Amino acid sequence: MPHPPFEILEHTADVGIVAHGGSLEEMFANAAAGMFALMADLDGVRPLEERRIAVEARDREGLLVHWLTELLYYLDAEEMLFSRFAVEEISDRRLRARAWGERIDRERHRLHFGVKAVTRHMLEVAPEDGGYRAQVLFDI
Repeated sequence: MPHPPFEILEHTADVGIVAHGGSLEEMFANAAAGMFALMADLDGVRPLEERRIAVEARDREGLLVHWLTELLYYLDAEEMLFSRFAVEEISDRRLRARAWGERIDRERHRLHFGVKAVTRHMLEVAPEDGGYRAQVLFDI
């Protein structure tokens, strides 16, 4: 049975996701979709504006944290919600991707709650069943 793109995790003062993907690229894209799904109804977020993102880290776990943190930067700085993600290049230490979305429209977008930060608590990136799995918790 195939895994869903992402699952929601609940943990005391945090919330998190488990993201799955047939490839590392797909899993990283699904992790981003899962994070934004915690904050808003993604069906209402149109892919009108594109942002290019490049991050580096010492390992895959760090890469996941930096990728999601960079997306949160655009949410904080530009009030951008993203609903579509394409990871174009990934290695153990570098990621290059694009994200599409639009600025928050409080009358049209159904917002849930804010994610303040990506944490390293219980962070995991690992192979599974011919693909990859990641677990990540967020401060809310």
